[in-house]
Amino acid sequence: MISRDEALALLAEHGVQGGLLQHSLASEAVMRALATHFGEDAELWGLTGLLHDVDYPATENAPERHGRDGAALLAGRLPEEACNAIEAHNGECTGRLPQSRFDYALRCGETVTGIISAAALLRPSGYDGMEPKSIKKKMKDKAFAASVNRDTIRECAQAGLELDAFLALAIAAMAAAREN
Repeated sequence: MISRDEALALLAEHGVQGGLLQHSLASEAVMRALATHFGEDAELWGLTGLLHDVDYPATENAPERHGRDGAALLAGRLPEEACNAIEAHNGECTGRLPQSRFDYALRCGETVTGIISAAALLRPSGYDGMEPKSIKKKMKDKAFAASVNRDTIRECAQAGLELDAFLALAIAAMAAAREN
């Protein structure tokens, strides 16, 4: 399996930088926390979160390829289940719908980073003291972080977590990652 250092080098090689890199790092943190919660392989889940958008710079204008190209690039570097999750995270466009807990975890885990990051930018204290109820309130405001799909975040139930617990886990993971 690819190492984290190799994964970071691969992201750089494929033009993942700036905000997309920050999203990838936040997704890694959330996926590691989800894996720990579910008793799964935190290294595998974290790397999958980190690498899920490796193909985005090349597929930004071809959404039907986003996730599919990434999974193909990572075949042999990550286990098949991770490649499947990467393809399924954009299942609406790739046609590979989520099936496993891993698939759903990546979909909701990477999606929630957008709304939590946006909320943190508006708070004087950033992530400090952020609570699930404030994110749930932001989720009701369709204009706030408008590109974030709220239904995908709610897929946390298919992964095995209620929304409040999922949001608390994601907030804590992202806050801890920002401190490192």
